[in-house]
Amino acid sequence: MKRILSYFLQGLLFLAPIGITIYIIIQVLNFTDNLLQVYLEMILGRRIPGLGLLIMLILITLLGYVGQTIIARPFRLFFQRVIHRVPLIELIYSAINDFFSAVVGKEKKFNKPVLVKVSHNPEIERLGFITDDDLKIFGLKDKMAVLFPFSYTFSGEMLIIPTGEITLLNLPAREVMKFVFSGGVAEVNTGVSKRQNL
Repeated sequence: MKRILSYFLQGLLFLAPIGITIYIIIQVLNFTDNLLQVYLEMILGRRIPGLGLLIMLILITLLGYVGQTIIARPFRLFFQRVIHRVPLIELIYSAINDFFSAVVGKEKKFNKPVLVKVSHNPEIERLGFITDDDLKIFGLKDKMAVLFPFSYTFSGEMLIIPTGEITLLNLPAREVMKFVFSGGVAEVNTGVSKRQNL
């Protein structure tokens, strides 16, 4: 009976991550597909699964292409001017825009994983990512902005840390993010890291 239970748990351990990942992907795809399905059904007279998602992907790609051309520049400038007139909207827009630029833009910010000493007695360390290494604009010298993501959630906190308390990790940022997000249970696939004091 113990052996059967052990096999069952092994099977569950094998299937659960795959199943949950597939479920989340399907839910996201269905949600995206359903955004346009109502209008497509009115035009075509019937539902075609996946068509809404396909059209949305094409539109986003075209928008990205147009956004890099001269044609889009006046519209972008006009839109930003309108946003700057409403302080609250400007704050939200700027934060979201900067976040997406940091994650998927040309100037990626979450690419410097670090280990930070947060307490000397006892010695406790946290994993984070340097988001800004020059804080002179705030009158701060030898300090950096470090984001500490929380486990099992898409949030975190940013702290200003003295440079001497930060150790740069020679590890892929993706692996460190996976490790933090999983609460330390995910395996880091690149072996032993080289620690480098800043």
